[in-house]
Amino acid sequence: MGMEYQKIHAFPNDCILYRHEFQEMSKCPICGTSRYKVKDEGESSYDENSKKGPPAKVLWYLPIIPRFKRHFANKDDAKDLTWHAIGRISDGMVRHPTDCSQWKKVDGLYPNFRKEPRNLRLGLASDGMNPYGTLSTQHGSWPVLLVIYNLPPWLCMKQKYMMLSMMISGPRQLGNDIDVYLSPLVEDLRKCLDQGVVVFDAFCKETFEMRAMLFCTINDFPAYGNLSGYSVEGHHACPICEENTSYIQLKHGRKTVYSRHRRFLTPNHPYR
Repeated sequence: MGMEYQKIHAFPNDCILYRHEFQEMSKCPICGTSRYKVKDEGESSYDENSKKGPPAKVLWYLPIIPRFKRHFANKDDAKDLTWHAIGRISDGMVRHPTDCSQWKKVDGLYPNFRKEPRNLRLGLASDGMNPYGTLSTQHGSWPVLLVIYNLPPWLCMKQKYMMLSMMISGPRQLGNDIDVYLSPLVEDLRKCLDQGVVVFDAFCKETFEMRAMLFCTINDFPAYGNLSGYSVEGHHACPICEENTSYIQLKHGRKTVYSRHRRFLTPNHPYR
């Protein structure tokens, strides 16, 4: 079906991915560590000249553009992808992200993007997990999922439409180095937004130039810090408030407490 995946070698310390100008390298250009697994004696587990052997770390990437094309190649899916524009009940109630201020703000910032209802708005969800439960604490995985918000609310969160775009696995947490692994996905997203992709719409029986943008992220607060590259610890932990973060330093507990957030609520809000 043309839904291939890419197996990309990665440096174990998360410096680079072996792609583009680093494709043929056998050692990291930053610190000189081997691309492949190393034996206990400190020798590489492969012959330097043959460039064979198990890689030290691997990123599995599933290209997103062929999968977008496959959605539009299905007549029913292609129709559902325009639900937010032609099938939604608009009565002022919030039933879908289309009804929210963020969606309308994006429409105002990118009017050309808004004109084509088949352009995709995506949510990116990611977090670290241990696939082995309590059996192993030496391994972690970071799945990166994409959610298509063009779909009706009863479909967009179904397993069928939640796209696994990459799987990052390794013995330690990625931290802010996750941006190294997200680079293949970012390149495809920038291509979809800046250049557009020619796609056949099976419902309208025509080809069009599809564009896609990252609309939001879905994650907990530590993962939010990793994705934004911001430190979510300390007195200025909020990436939005930054220096204006409201905090209290406990004298005896030595912990930072973030409080006084009711000031963001309207005066007549029941929580006040």
